[in-house]
Amino acid sequence: MKSNLNISNLIPQRPPMVMVDEVLEASETKIISRFNISPENVLCEGDFLGEAGIVENIAQTSAAGVGLSMAEKDENAEPPIGFIGALKNLMIYKLPKVNSAIQTEVTLLHRIMDASVIEGKVFQEGNLIAECEMKIFLKSTKK
Repeated sequence: MKSNLNISNLIPQRPPMVMVDEVLEASETKIISRFNISPENVLCEGDFLGEAGIVENIAQTSAAGVGLSMAEKDENAEPPIGFIGALKNLMIYKLPKVNSAIQTEVTLLHRIMDASVIEGKVFQEGNLIAECEMKIFLKSTKK
């Protein structure tokens, strides 16, 4: 399923920190996003998206999946705020150039209450350029 929702309805981040442009595919356990890297991006270093931008792109792809799931239940739902708790086995094989696009695939490995463990893979032109495992904690909305 592809999302026709505006990405700002799916993630809590706002410009200039948005690192996802659109959701290409989504299911309960997997989401694929696309991001076009602009030279004005705050996480670019010279002519490349830096390591922090790649990590943030993976986290925001995961957030878009949660936001999409919430929007399916309630179109007025606010996307929850998440926090990266840990990175494991982060491997960056190549930094993507500005004025190019990356495609990011996030697979849910485990979810326990407000914590998720995901596997993120970033591709450019079909080539794997980065991967990691990430623990993400959602801010509780309970009062």
